[in-house]
Order: sequence, then structure tokens, then C-alpha cells
Amino acid sequence: MSESINSKKQSTTKGFAILSAAGFMVKLLSLLYIPFLGKILGEDGLGVYYSAYNIFVYMYILTNAGIPVAISKMVSELIAMGNYKDAVRTFKIARFLLLILGVVMSLLMLIFALPLANITESSTSRLAIMALAPTILISSVLSAYRGYFQGRGNMTPTAISQVLEQIANTIFSLVFAAYFIKYGVEEGAAGGTIGTSVGAVVAAMYMIYAYEKNKVFKVPKGYNSLVIKRLTTKKLIKRLLSYAVPMTICLAIQQAGLLIDLKLVKSRMLVSGIDKMQVEVLWGVLSKYTTLIGVPIAIISSLAITILPSISSLMALRDKKAVRNKVNYAFRLCFLVAVPSAVGLAVLANPIVNLLLYGSSVGRLLVYGSIVIVFMAVVSIQTSILQGLGKLYLVTFYAVVALIGKIIVNYIFVSIPSINILGAVMGNGVSFAILLILNHNTMNKALRVKTNLFSHAIKPIIASGVMALVARLMYGYFNYIFSLAREGYFANAMAILIAMVLAIITYFFTLVLIGGIRKEDLEVFPRKITKLIPKSILHRIR
Repeated sequence: MSESINSKKQSTTKGFAILSAAGFMVKLLSLLYIPFLGKILGEDGLGVYYSAYNIFVYMYILTNAGIPVAISKMVSELIAMGNYKDAVRTFKIARFLLLILGVVMSLLMLIFALPLANITESSTSRLAIMALAPTILISSVLSAYRGYFQGRGNMTPTAISQVLEQIANTIFSLVFAAYFIKYGVEEGAAGGTIGTSVGAVVAAMYMIYAYEKNKVFKVPKGYNSLVIKRLTTKKLIKRLLSYAVPMTICLAIQQAGLLIDLKLVKSRMLVSGIDKMQVEVLWGVLSKYTTLIGVPIAIISSLAITILPSISSLMALRDKKAVRNKVNYAFRLCFLVAVPSAVGLAVLANPIVNLLLYGSSVGRLLVYGSIVIVFMAVVSIQTSILQGLGKLYLVTFYAVVALIGKIIVNYIFVSIPSINILGAVMGNGVSFAILLILNHNTMNKALRVKTNLFSHAIKPIIASGVMALVARLMYGYFNYIFSLAREGYFANAMAILIAMVLAIITYFFTLVLIGGIRKEDLEVFPRKITKLIPKSILHRIR
């Protein structure tokens, strides 16, 4: 057999650890380069950049949301059944389909750049939208390879490609933004998007290299003597589309909130009497808030990516007990990350935004909007689980209901001058809360067991409460101490960094004391870190 699949997979925990580490690095880089991009483009230019980028994200979702996830699901199912050849054929068919779709969507984005910009109350973003169009094509090929490796349970190539992509994106975005800003704000914003295309090219080149390098694998012993029922190309395409289409529709509806925010939120702020330039500035504030909460969400998304192929393969084997165990494990890890992230960002909101030079307005959104992190994290896991269980169309229907809730909240609250952009955060919160409730009820029925989310969340909540108290006290104390030497940014930076380290240590040790962490959870951490934990503490962990 010239091309087959390795039977060995990374465990869900190891895959999560690898992807979450990469996701954290990627989001950290994006956090750090935004202030520099803001300095180059100005607050209004950053608003234009984000307007174009949100349109790009939506077009990216329409192109890449369904088929790569379907690849992951189908490859994992076929491998579980021992059908290795069709697993590889599925990838190749899907890669071709994504290439065609990528060409079409790139051309549409290029041709209709002005109408897209006008529809979303941001005509100045036309050039930036055009500059982002080629990225759709490149990323479609890239996402095919990522879906393939994820289906095999190997998250390492995806993780490396994500880091390489963001490094290239950061460097080239700043370079081209600085070069083109001398021609105007529109041109500068367009220059800032070029790095996205370069990053996608670098990542795609690496993924192709990784695929070619790992093309031939050993199959399980005795494989050649097995009688495997092969699927025709027609059946593979049909099954692929049966997964991809509802997934695409579902995510497209969920993410339609991006375009609704662009159109509805901006128009409602204009109605409230805010001038157009200030609207762009406020949009930039909302986008910075979204970038900040994206750090913990990236980690949870890594768990969602690893859990889908795992549940799909277990469902293919009809091992419902293992599915239930995997579901409970996923929610435990979800709350272990999401709850302290939300609490930490809320308690240290203003020091964090001052450290990143994001502005006090972003701090206001973080204080009130950090709870959305928990909702988004849970929904991310729920969606992957329901997709793994085959509840694709039901998830899509729930997305429509949640979108309606978001529209109503945005329409009412954004136009209130004292609330303005905070209304969009409220809309997101309501939208994900609706999804959480609907998904939860469906999961309980599908698994025929009551999944108690609160039981998974209670210990992280207690530990986060202790952590919040320590973080706040330590920040105040060290800020005062360092202010005696040098008041201002230096004092804040040193105080927040020390407070964050002490907060993480406090959270971990509190979890150990109340029995909120298990030995299997420690697999998420590199061995060099776990070796630093005292043996007396390790003995307390069951």
C-alpha cells in the first residue's frame, strides 16, 4: 500500500495541549501587534482594518467552515472502521472541492468588494477587502490539510502551521501597513491585511511539506487480510457534503453576527447621534475586546477541534459509554480554562488594557463582557460534540434562534448613547446563552444521561474566586511598590505581570486543595512544568 494511515493517534489530552499551546502563542502575537498596528493606522484606520477583516472572516467561514470539519469527521470515522484507503481518498476529493470553492469565493470577494463594504457601513474598507481576497483561496487549500491531520488525531502539523502563519502575518502586516499609510488611511488598512495572505502561504507550504514527509505509514498488523468494504467516489462525495453543508450553514449563521454587528451596530450608533468617525473608533474598541477574549477562546477551540474526531470515531464504533466519558472530560477541561480566564480578565481589566495600550474603553467592555467567554467556550464544545453525534441540522436551527436574539438585543441597546458599543457585547452574551441552553437539552437527550454543567464548573468557580482576590490584592500592592520607583506604565506592567503569575499559582493550588484537578489533567502541561510541582502536591492529585 503506497499511502496509508498510521494507527497511532495522539490522545485527546495531548492533542489539546499541543493545539492550545499553539493557539495561545498565536493569540498572544495578535494581541501584541495590534497596538503597533494602531499606532501606524490610527484609531479610525484600525476600525477600517477590522471592518474589512470581519468581512474576510465571514467569507472564510463560508468557504472553509464545513468541508475541513467534514474531512476531520470522515477521516476519523473511516480510520476507526479500518478503511484507511478511503480515508486518504476522502482528503484528496475534499482538497479538490476546496480548491474550486476557494477560487470562486476569492473572485466573488474581489469583484464585490465595494458592495460588501457599503452594505456594512464601511465604504473605506474596499481596498482592504480586495487585498484579503487571495487569502480565501490559499486558506482553502491550507484548511484541507489541517482537517486531514486532525482527522488522523495528529494535531502537531496544524499547531506548527498556526504559529508560522501568525509570525509571518504579524511581520508583514506591520511592514506593509507602515509602507502604504503614507498614501492614506484606506491604503494603510489594505497594507495591514497583506500579512494575512503571506501568513496563509507560509502555513500552506509547511502543511504540504508535512503531508509529503509523512505520506507513507505502517498500517495495523493483519490489515491486508481484512475484508474492508470500500466506498465509491460518489458515496464519499455525498457523505462529505452531507456533513459539510449543514456545518457550513450552522457556522455561517452563527458568525453572521459579525456582519450584523458591522451593519446593525454601526447604523444604530449613528442613529444615537454618534458621528461616523467616532463610530469607526468604537468599532475598533469592540474589535480589541474581541481579540482579548479570543485568547482563552482559542484554547477552548483547540479542545473542540480535538474532541470532534475522537467522538466521531467512538460513535462509529458505537461505544456510547466512552462517548459519555469523553464528553464529561471535555466539559471539565473547558471550565478549568474558561472560568479563570473570564474572572481574571474582569478583575484585572484596566491594568491589562493599559499594559497592551488598548485604551480604557476596552477595559469597560472587559469588565462587563468577560462572562461571554464562559458561554462561548461551552457552546464551542457543545457544537463539536453535537456534530460528532450527527445532530448537524438541529445545531443549525439553534444558530438561527440565537441570531434572532442577538439582533433584538443589538437593535434595542446599541442606540442608547450611554450603552452604545457595550450593547453589541450584550447581544453576543444573549446569543451564546440561548445556544448553550438549547444545545444542553439536546445533548442530554442524545446521550440519554444528564450532563450537569454546574457540577463541572463549581470547583473552577471557587478556585477562581480565591484567585481573583489574590490577583487584585497583589496588583494593588506591587503597583504601589513599583510606583515609588517609576510611576506609570512601568509600575503597571511589572505589577500586572507579577499579579498574573501569582494568580495562576493560586488557582492551581486551590484546585488541588479542593480536588478540582486530576492526574490526567496534568498531561496538558509539558513535563518540564509538572516536574516543578512539589511531590507533596502531586500526591494529593488523584
